[in-house]
Amino acid sequence: MPDVVTNNSNAMESRIRVAARTLAKAGLVHAYGHCSARLGEHQFLVSPPKPLGLVAKDDAPVIVSTTGSLPVGALPEVIAHQHIYWRRAEVGGVVRFQSPHVMALSVLGRTPRALHGLGAYFAPCPPLHPDPRLVRDDKSAAALAERMGEARAIVLRGNGAITAGASIEEAVALAWYLEDAARVELAVLSTGLEPQVFTTEEVRDRAIDAGSMLMRMWNWMSANDPEL
Repeated sequence: MPDVVTNNSNAMESRIRVAARTLAKAGLVHAYGHCSARLGEHQFLVSPPKPLGLVAKDDAPVIVSTTGSLPVGALPEVIAHQHIYWRRAEVGGVVRFQSPHVMALSVLGRTPRALHGLGAYFAPCPPLHPDPRLVRDDKSAAALAERMGEARAIVLRGNGAITAGASIEEAVALAWYLEDAARVELAVLSTGLEPQVFTTEEVRDRAIDAGSMLMRMWNWMSANDPEL
């Protein structure tokens, strides 16, 4: 393994642990969920196989190749991360989570539309993966990654969601955005009224990263973590 990958792995481990605890603190995961970050073209680092809120400073993440069998220590559902990294060279971080509003909306066969600023980042709406079974084999992971395409997120019916970003921090921030978009969608649906969906032009002008908006969300979410 090249030295640059080893060095990146050492530097990334703390970021993975902080991301894990941040997702738990935000209520986006519970006993289940995982997060990962790309190490190089052919490898990524994934959170330890334990509840993310219980990840400690001495817990070591697991190095996984973007192809081939998962190593010992990687949870079976990490295969979804593997297929996303393999298909999309621009992705630097992936988060698998089960937040309450995304979950509730998914069982209606819906994903959140661009109804407010944070929802605009997934316009017109994230794809829905209709199969509620756990993604634990190459066939199902390939189908999920193909359906996700180039989207920032995909919602799994009755099974949470996955976000993909340029970094692990961006993927965590997008998870929060998606949960808030689902919260707004459910609130609107409860009124029985028809909402004003963002236009293409409004999405273009709103879904931006000016002023490092995604990193500002990450900084707020991860504040006071013991490794920062």
